[in-house]
Amino acid sequence: MPYKILEDEATADVAFEATGKTLDELFESLCLVTNSIMADLDKIEHKTKKEISLKEKTVEKLVFNFIDEIIFLKDVEMLLFSKCNVKVKEGKDVYELKAELWGEKLDYKKHNLGVDVKAPTMHMFEVKKSGDEWKVHMILDI
Repeated sequence: MPYKILEDEATADVAFEATGKTLDELFESLCLVTNSIMADLDKIEHKTKKEISLKEKTVEKLVFNFIDEIIFLKDVEMLLFSKCNVKVKEGKDVYELKAELWGEKLDYKKHNLGVDVKAPTMHMFEVKKSGDEWKVHMILDI
């Protein structure tokens, strides 16, 4: 599993760690862990495709805004996702992200819902590359 929920780290929020050998894999893990907190991924079918494009000067800002966009799509369009394909390009002073997310509208009868994620937080937020692996530590406000 490219992510894990850190059960004992945040009492009123949800903490997680996501990993990937590449930035693409890392962002795919971020998409999956965020949605897994909100619902059972196995119950989310791939009926709807959404595309996300983001540009930021740092990986940290890109991570934060990517999570924020996933939460926005849940809040505004009631969409949950269980599959994603992400491509991140590193340019001069910019990171560009293009993502395709597949999922469906939230259905209270069908999906085993977890907690409602409101926003990413900066508390204990960290993005680092160690050896051949990227890692994000984040707490989500619920």
